[in-house]
Amino acid sequence: MTEKKKDILWRIYLVYISILLFAGAVIYKVASIQFSEGEYWKEKSNTLTISQRDIEAVRGNIYAEDGSLLATSVPIYEIRMDVNSDAITDEIFNENISALAESLSNLFKDKTPFQYKSELIRARTKGERYHLIKRNVKYTELKKLKTFPLFNKGKYKGGFIYIQQNRRVKPFNLLAERTIGYDRPGIQAVGLEGAYLKHLRGQNGKKLMQRITGNMWMPLNDENEIEPHDGSDIITTIDINIQDVAEHALLTQLQLHEADHGCVVLMEVQTGNIKAIANLKRLPNGDYYEGYNYAIGESTEPGSTFKLASLICALDDGYIDLEDIVDTENGKTKYYDRIMQDSHEGGYGKISIQKSFEVSSNVAISKIITQAYAKNPKKFTDKLSSMGLSQKLNLEISGEGASRIKTPGDKDWYGTTLPWMSIGYELRLTPLQILTFYNAVANNGKMVKPKFVKRIMNKGKLVEEIKTEIINPNICSEKTIQKAKQMLEGVVENGTAKNLKNDIYKIAGKTGTAQIANDKYGYKYQSKVSHQASLVGYFPADKPKYSCIVVVNAPSRNVYYGNLVAGPIFKEVADKIYARSIEIHEELDKNVYASTQKIPVSKDGYADDLKQVYAELNISTPPINHQWVYTNAKEKMVDVKAKKITPSLVPDVCGMGLKDALFLLENIGLRVTFNGTGVIKNQSMPAGSRFNKNDSILLELS
Repeated sequence: MTEKKKDILWRIYLVYISILLFAGAVIYKVASIQFSEGEYWKEKSNTLTISQRDIEAVRGNIYAEDGSLLATSVPIYEIRMDVNSDAITDEIFNENISALAESLSNLFKDKTPFQYKSELIRARTKGERYHLIKRNVKYTELKKLKTFPLFNKGKYKGGFIYIQQNRRVKPFNLLAERTIGYDRPGIQAVGLEGAYLKHLRGQNGKKLMQRITGNMWMPLNDENEIEPHDGSDIITTIDINIQDVAEHALLTQLQLHEADHGCVVLMEVQTGNIKAIANLKRLPNGDYYEGYNYAIGESTEPGSTFKLASLICALDDGYIDLEDIVDTENGKTKYYDRIMQDSHEGGYGKISIQKSFEVSSNVAISKIITQAYAKNPKKFTDKLSSMGLSQKLNLEISGEGASRIKTPGDKDWYGTTLPWMSIGYELRLTPLQILTFYNAVANNGKMVKPKFVKRIMNKGKLVEEIKTEIINPNICSEKTIQKAKQMLEGVVENGTAKNLKNDIYKIAGKTGTAQIANDKYGYKYQSKVSHQASLVGYFPADKPKYSCIVVVNAPSRNVYYGNLVAGPIFKEVADKIYARSIEIHEELDKNVYASTQKIPVSKDGYADDLKQVYAELNISTPPINHQWVYTNAKEKMVDVKAKKITPSLVPDVCGMGLKDALFLLENIGLRVTFNGTGVIKNQSMPAGSRFNKNDSILLELS
């Protein structure tokens, strides 16, 4: 029994020792691989790693409403070479390397032929299979590369490898830059690029690739395992021409007043389509750029532009009417320990509510709202909320600033909150939220959501039509809307925005001049308080087509009133839009001249065009039997005389329009340059003088 036990123990020890030896061998091998052979096996692993890698889909385009490109993806290429391709023998390599190096040098002009040749020889000696030649190569350059020695044999016989990448470009550069936005790796996408990310990005494909030295991935073949699906295009509501006008008008006034920043938004009344949105910020050197979307993201105390909402509440609840009288006292009134005052020294005395809105009396508006809602201020704030002023617009573009309408239960509700809210303080709204409210008034009470995109398309096929969304079908009664319109028209006709008044079309709007508190000192020190000038309204007032808001922050030349700072921007935008929008003009009465006996002045010019216009307007003319004519408007008719044109002599083009003059002069062989606009008042070559073909003539217009 003892011998048997010893035999068993011996066998156990033998197994145990064997296990220990095996474990030791394993540990030794692991340590050897980790420390002695690690680099070799890592390199081996790299060369053997094959994986399906993403192939980026072509990003969809962003278009203006007329089809102009706002953002597009331009293909760029990375050029590499398999210098050690099996098909490239030493004989083929040596025979073609000099010509290839010279071709590369001539195309890129970044290295000499000798440098390119030396680089490729070194790469071949090192055994490189994926040698980088050039990044950011254009398509036109790629076409030339395909014809170069060796490269013209293709990937397998010539080692020519190119990888397509896509670069986002904006053909109009800074135009609506922040609204278009961007989508960059590692950064949250903004603007329309971010809002429609899924549609624009498309679906990536897959390509079989091998990881090589330097953690680079080399395609194993030309075909993709899974083809990428390109992104969809989005058609925006932006009008390029209006956008350009808005940005130029805003920039001019910001520079004039050395303001910190500002924004302009133009909206189509019935649809909510945003036709233009401009945002500019001042740099320390005085230049301006689009670095932030203030129209959407900046939530501030709006000031006097909020007075419309206050009076709509009181009108709709039946507390007041426009003819009621309110006493502005001496331009000051007191609420607890705070003094409310008007900008007009001495006040306006006793005036109607209509007049108090036109002159933007703080005292009058605050007294009206306080008397109506002091006993139940929640009724006032609930009314504001019911009209949609306390809610975000939930725009597709991210970064919308939060609106805030205080309620009596809030911790920061004070005895003075109601009167100060009534004139646009102790609450916060963004410019686009204010515009949406005014747009609802123009739209007969129907509040629509601002819209930036009309359609989503893919390869010419409609993917989705973005319809107008109604936020509130009726912000108040129809009767109140008509009174609100009357008040807004009165501001331009008789009030603080009289500088917008013109004889061609009517504008309705409201100015605003808000004090912006200093972050540290609040309103305590007036020297540290900045201002916000604004103007919001719509046009034409009788048949509203467009609504617009202009906000300029921190003008620094002691001019900060809304009509003087924001007004000129609004007027320039409105005038230029009206001039180019024939559909909003009043129809011309063809008999107007016959009834009033006023004959229009016309330019000299092409007879057939003039005859057609005169016939449409029922204006009498003598028989016109000449191609080019002089015109002279008399009391009841237009006198027309022949303008003689001799081919060998310079014609008289003074009094003509530029279009007719260009046609006439260029057709007889003259080269035309011009200065100014309007009617031609002077020409550098006298009428009747002889000329040679291709002589230059300068026209000066009035």
